Amino acid sequence: QVQFVESGGGLVQPGGSLRLSCAASGISFSSYAMGWYRQAPGKQRELVAGITSSSNTVYADSVKGRFTISKDNGQNTVFLQMNSLNADDTAVYYCNAYRGITSGRFDWGQGTQVTVSS
Repeated sequence: QVQFVESGGGLVQPGGSLRLSCAASGISFSSYAMGWYRQAPGKQRELVAGITSSSNTVYADSVKGRFTISKDNGQNTVFLQMNSLNADDTAVYYCNAYRGITSGRFDWGQGTQVTVSS
C-alpha cells in the first residue's frame, strides 16, 4: 500500500519561509517522478513543483525562484523549501508520484496546511 505523509506546514507571515517534507512508503521511490501539489479553498489541486527520477526539476510559474524541490532517495523523502511566501501560497500541500499537473498516481495523503498571514 502506497502512503504519503506530509509535514512541515504551519502559519507564517508574508515573506517568511517553510520547509515541507513528504515521507513515502510502499513504492520504489527512485523510480518515480515526484510532485508537490497544493489545493486552496474552492480551487483545483495543482502541481507546484516536480522532480524526476534523475532529479530534473520543474516549477509552476507562480513559485519559480521562490520554491525548491529536492529529494532523498535513501530516505524515500521529498522536500519543498518555500521562501518569500505570500497569501496566494495559502493552501493544503500534498505530495504524490507525478501523473499530471492536477493528478497523482496514487491515493492522496492528508496533506499539510500552509497559511500565510500577518
